[in-house]
Amino acid sequence: MDWRELDSATCSIARTMTVLGEPWTVLVLRDVLNGVRRFDELVDHLGIARNVLTRRLGTLVDAGLVETREYREPGRRARREYRPTTAGYDLRPVLLALMAFGDRHSAGEAGPPAVAVHECGAPVVVQEVCADGHVLVPSDRVRVVPGPGARRRTA
Repeated sequence: MDWRELDSATCSIARTMTVLGEPWTVLVLRDVLNGVRRFDELVDHLGIARNVLTRRLGTLVDAGLVETREYREPGRRARREYRPTTAGYDLRPVLLALMAFGDRHSAGEAGPPAVAVHECGAPVVVQEVCADGHVLVPSDRVRVVPGPGARRRTA
């Protein structure tokens, strides 16, 4: 079956973009993954409007990428902080790939503004690897074939 014959609405990229495709959503997730967990800290760090942040956090919570936990500072009312779920952490390679792309193509003369490092101190490298362990290079041919959830386009 040719790729053009498939229903693009069933595509996993399209489904993921229904969650991540709104402006700010990826940056909110990036900050939560990097330890910015409280609403006011997110507003301050991102420079985002409070109403927009409320909607983006709601989207991430509804999608199961972020969960809320209650905390209370002494003498203050209970508040929520936002923590990535396992599904949220599953998007880390996507964010690292976006970062690597930006580093390669738009970092500027000074170089990358941030470097992802493992707890051992070594930089993190994003690689494409097939299930047989072959590391892909840009010139390798990769094709997408229909999976078990594929549907034909309807006219």
